[in-house]
Amino acid sequence: MAATTQAKAPARRGSDDIEPTPGEKASIGDLREAAKACRRCPLWRNATQTVFGEGPDSAELVFVGEQPGDQEDLAGKPFVGPAGRIFDATLEDADIERQKVYVTNAVKHFKFEPRGKRRIHSKPNAGEVQACRWWLDKELDLVKPNLVVALGATAAQSLLGKAVPVTKMRGEVIEREDGLRIFITIHPSFILRIREQEDKQAERERFLNDMRKVRRLMAV
Repeated sequence: MAATTQAKAPARRGSDDIEPTPGEKASIGDLREAAKACRRCPLWRNATQTVFGEGPDSAELVFVGEQPGDQEDLAGKPFVGPAGRIFDATLEDADIERQKVYVTNAVKHFKFEPRGKRRIHSKPNAGEVQACRWWLDKELDLVKPNLVVALGATAAQSLLGKAVPVTKMRGEVIEREDGLRIFITIHPSFILRIREQEDKQAERERFLNDMRKVRRLMAV
């Protein structure tokens, strides 16, 4: 399959620079600590905290979602809300151990619209995705995975540098110019939004089949 050119990362600035001292290599822990003070886009102003990636720093498999949700914003951990529970259950059914994978988001701060006492998810725009791509690129540089799973359109856009029709390209593997393989699928929150129980179950089965494909790809 034809390679996809990676978009140029935005220029570094201010406290976002992570430069190890001579003879040392920056770690995921260093990156996570630095990201707490991220000001690369305005989303930090209303979010509770930065929600950075989590998992082994040498994981062979990385999952990238869109952004933290309400529960993730409060807990400071990715994929711990309702979509995260579907994600965990599906990984278990596909025999993928979450403890062995690295899970992160394209955007590290929760973007929302207040509605009474509730905070309603709001999709990150292209500028916010591009600004936060600096962190995602750093995570991938350090983890060096064998395969990355793009969960939804925002993750795919961040990883590939352009908008991707997820429903059309779902289940495909795109190899970037740098050799990194990207598997395209839906975000598990999509399943939550389906009202009809029969349709919801069918979509959950499709997502499970995608995760089984991912497991098989890891053996290649």
